[in-house]
Amino acid sequence: MDDCYVATTLLTDSLELELGTEWCKPPSFSCAFDKRGIGQNFSGESYLASGALKRLILNLDPLPTNFEEDTVEIFGIQWVTETALVNSSKELFNLFRQQLYNLETLLQVSCDFGKISTLHCKADNIRQQCVIFLHYVKVFIFRCLKVHDAECHVPIHPYESLEAQLPSVLVDELRGLLLYIGHLSELPSIHLGAYLNQNQTKLFPPSWHLLHLYLDIHWMVLEILHMLGEKFKQVVYGHQIVSLAGDHLTNVSLFEEHCENLFCDLISLSLNRYDKVRPSEALMSHHCPCPCIKELWILLIHLLDHRSKWSLSESFWNWLNKLLKTLFEKSSDLRRPSMPIIQSRDPLGFSWWIITHVASLYQFDRHGVPAEMRQMESNWNFVEELLKQSMNVQNSSFSISWLPLKGLVNNKSPLSMLEMVKTCCCDKQDPDLYKSSSSYTIFLCILAKVVKKAMKNNGLHPWKQVKGRIYSKFHQKRMEELTEVGLQNFFNLFLLLAAVAEVEDVASHVLDLLNFLKPTFIKSQRALIWKGQMAFLLMYAQKNLDIGVLAEKFSCEFREKAKAFLVSKNDEMIQRHTLWTLLSIYIDGVQEVFETSYCLCPSHEKLLNDGFSMLLRACRESELRTVFSFLQAVLARIRSIHQQLCQELQRENVDLIVQSSLSAKERHLAAIAGALWKHFFSFLKSQRMAQIVPPSQLADAAADFTLLAADMPSTAPSDLQPQPVISIIQLYGWDDIICPQVVAKYLSHLLQNSTLCEALSHAGCVSFQSSTIRSWIRCVLQMYIKNLSGPDDLFTDANSEQAVDKDYMEQLAELTRLLFKLSEVKNIFSKAQVEYLPIPEDPKKALIQFLEAVGTTYRNLHTLSDKSAMITKSLEYLGEVLKYIKPYLGKKISSVGLQLTYGMMGILVKSWAQIFATSKAQKLLFRIIDCLLLPHTVLQQEKELPAPMLTAIQKSLPLYLQGMCITSCQSQNPNAYLNQLLGNVIEQYIGRFLPVSPYVADVGQHPVLLALRNSATIPSISLLKKCIVQVLRKSYFAFKGSTPPPRLASILVFILQLFKETETDVYDIELLLPGILKCLVLVSEPQVKRLATENLQYVVKACQVGSEGEPAAQLTSVFRQFIQDYGIRYSHQVYSILETVATLKQHVVISLISTLTQSLKDSELKWGLGKNIEQREAYRKLLSHLGQMGQDEMQRLENDKTC
Repeated sequence: MDDCYVATTLLTDSLELELGTEWCKPPSFSCAFDKRGIGQNFSGESYLASGALKRLILNLDPLPTNFEEDTVEIFGIQWVTETALVNSSKELFNLFRQQLYNLETLLQVSCDFGKISTLHCKADNIRQQCVIFLHYVKVFIFRCLKVHDAECHVPIHPYESLEAQLPSVLVDELRGLLLYIGHLSELPSIHLGAYLNQNQTKLFPPSWHLLHLYLDIHWMVLEILHMLGEKFKQVVYGHQIVSLAGDHLTNVSLFEEHCENLFCDLISLSLNRYDKVRPSEALMSHHCPCPCIKELWILLIHLLDHRSKWSLSESFWNWLNKLLKTLFEKSSDLRRPSMPIIQSRDPLGFSWWIITHVASLYQFDRHGVPAEMRQMESNWNFVEELLKQSMNVQNSSFSISWLPLKGLVNNKSPLSMLEMVKTCCCDKQDPDLYKSSSSYTIFLCILAKVVKKAMKNNGLHPWKQVKGRIYSKFHQKRMEELTEVGLQNFFNLFLLLAAVAEVEDVASHVLDLLNFLKPTFIKSQRALIWKGQMAFLLMYAQKNLDIGVLAEKFSCEFREKAKAFLVSKNDEMIQRHTLWTLLSIYIDGVQEVFETSYCLCPSHEKLLNDGFSMLLRACRESELRTVFSFLQAVLARIRSIHQQLCQELQRENVDLIVQSSLSAKERHLAAIAGALWKHFFSFLKSQRMAQIVPPSQLADAAADFTLLAADMPSTAPSDLQPQPVISIIQLYGWDDIICPQVVAKYLSHLLQNSTLCEALSHAGCVSFQSSTIRSWIRCVLQMYIKNLSGPDDLFTDANSEQAVDKDYMEQLAELTRLLFKLSEVKNIFSKAQVEYLPIPEDPKKALIQFLEAVGTTYRNLHTLSDKSAMITKSLEYLGEVLKYIKPYLGKKISSVGLQLTYGMMGILVKSWAQIFATSKAQKLLFRIIDCLLLPHTVLQQEKELPAPMLTAIQKSLPLYLQGMCITSCQSQNPNAYLNQLLGNVIEQYIGRFLPVSPYVADVGQHPVLLALRNSATIPSISLLKKCIVQVLRKSYFAFKGSTPPPRLASILVFILQLFKETETDVYDIELLLPGILKCLVLVSEPQVKRLATENLQYVVKACQVGSEGEPAAQLTSVFRQFIQDYGIRYSHQVYSILETVATLKQHVVISLISTLTQSLKDSELKWGLGKNIEQREAYRKLLSHLGQMGQDEMQRLENDKTC
């Protein structure tokens, strides 16, 4: 394959047609190839390397050696190659979607080591079938599809009629397919993670295959639409789909719509990478997650640029530029409704970054081979707009931190000023120096070379001569005459002198000369002056000189500007911007000083004065990001130097002098750390509940301070002592009032540090792992809560499952992954006999698995001490769980939040049922039931519950009922209150979930019945049923005199379903049968009579175990009492009912003959009118159904003269 690939890249288009190379399989996206191959950028089966792109652009046969047989196998079925797509297009696309669904279902299977091979084979097979079908569509269009004359009125064959409609059908089907798979950027994080796969065994999970199949679909839809346009040379209209504007769908409009969506997806994926890239690594970090995305960019470049040359289509750069411009738009009114929303925190920096990387892709030719001489399409217009925006944003100074553009402006950063000086002082100069540099730069290079050479040969004397001549040129008048460019050149000159000679002398003289500048000039050029001063400070640090004098002066100026920034009003935007420019110069410069200094001394502490305390209070979010980035860099540097000092102190045979020096350095480091605690951590602590600091940066900074406290505990303030690490973790990781976004990221940082986790896990003062698990549970339960302190902005989104911030979900998934590595969590799953630890891809599923594992672990324990300890530990995991879910239960409704709350608490109640059976945990169960199932609003029957709450309860109620029953059965002591709660819950929700229409099909999904149906393995099923029957008898089936209860028909349907799904016992007959009989006697409504009769028949049939059985005996007892109660007044109804019973179970009625006869006599005696002929006829009719015993009773009635 590789040899073939290399060969085809060297062929002309015409020669390639003759070659007819047979491919092993059609091209597809794949990053599963050895990237170490020389010159190989893409898989040999890729669209580029296989020549598929070239064939598309040249309008050649897509697969010249495939699909040449009369029949073709697609989705396991044989089809006629030349007619299948015309005759069966709907069926083929339906099968295609079915295969997609099959692949999606494989994602639900746990992908552990034992299953990966099988899953890979299944997923790969499905993907290949789908890819083959799409290639078949392309080949069919090229070879078999004929262009019909629409104006021809000659009768045509039915097949030709279908063939003429195929292009329109394809447009409709392709649109439907795109809607089915959705946007790449909307895929869950687990799928997006499939881009990066370092699997050397070439066995990939289903998510990898699904993602790459989606890429195949997105690209081949464009190919097919392009081929339709090339084939028909006219617009192809869809048949079914019309846009909101009334426009018909066409191949052209679908191509453009899909291009736009694809670009949006690719930009979103690039944004995700840009947000995680450090400025120093921006040029090295590519915007493509994997080679397949890179290939897709290149395919779009070639296809769109090709179309733009031969039609009115937009070029690649036009497409990309148009969508990048939307990043700068505040309003989305002009955005197409289906277009994904793309937002960037740094649209300008991102735009520079992506066009820089995308431009590099123009070097790849149609085969994916780099060609240095390949001409790139110009994108200067957009670059020019970016340049203008960059200049405007930066107040006439161009600065993109990661983009090394030199010479665009003179106003450079301190570091770049130093770099320029170093270049001038370099012994080997650039050969093109005279072509690329200004005359002044050339002068500096010559001066540096002359001075260095003279000093090398003659010592300091030449330097003193040069210094005298240059110093004499700068006096008060000359300094007052300096322009901005002159001041820049002034700094460059003296920086160069400092670099080649005496740094302290030159720096001191520069400070004196700056005092000669006019106040007005200083005000306008203060930013440049600060940059120059900071450049000298950096030079001191790089030469390992004491920065004390410069630091003292500069830090005082910084304090003054920070104070002015604090008192400046919000409406003074120009003043704030000017001040922030100065402050950011100081912050960036000090960061460079710390990072370049060999060691940190007391002078460095001067740079960290109380100006930072004032600055932090005045910053807005964007400004805080800069300051916190500086803080993290300084903290990292302090910890790094501390670790180096510790290693040196631990070496053997360290003499006393070295040891004393190292100890002094350690004290200096501690003093600097103390300044950070004082000026930064106090602010950080005050912002725990505020919304000013972005959660991610608050968590990052807090984690860095935690690590600092672990390394240097004595430097922490007194209010964190004696255990500063634990104190900080309690503030940011375990405190329930901190927003979950902060907690999740903060704890993720800590758990990544295995050394710290190991130390904390063995600390005897607190339970580190248990407390961390508790916080994780809170983070999962509160994932839909946006702002714990603000009721007006409480939830992320009221109703959307995708409401959770994508970054937070990724962070929560990362925390879950790290948490499942804790020994305590592993131990729980081990004791629960879970063979493979679940992969916590979805935090909600992971929490469910964890709760169930805790319950199983408890059930497997045997000793009382182990069980008691486990109960304590379990309750520690939950913490104040009701407080965590309380925001969801307020007036502001979040449907997804309620679903999460009720579902998770239901699983807790069921899986921890035996834990809740203990006196230590039972109180929490009572509070959960009262809070979730029996709140005050539920007890108000006349008040309707919010629909989202009812839905959440309906889905989870079976879990609560099953759990409460297990708890009641396992309870150490008989608990009347728990049974009362169970009855109250059943009483409340039987009625609330009864269907409006009394049909069995509707009531079958009643949550109370589902609790019975899904708990066949639970021994406490009888308790639940008994409680349901009690509630029905007491609250829903009680007549007030002869007045029937409300919703009687629905209740009878419920009871009938109850009988059908459970075994009828004595208790059912005793409590429910009298009510059923009463309905038949007292209610005349036909529907009620029919349902009551069905219930009666079902009960009687269920008692066919024999007359000696206990239910049968109870049945007889109930009927006897029924006769005694209603036989005198409602004799006809009683006889009719018993006739029904007799047809099903004759011996029951036979056993009642004496009671019936006595009732007849009592009735006649009561009315005092002698024999009641009508009643006796009705009785004889009943007796006629009772066989010989009935006949004998009829004879006795005739012979009895007393009657």
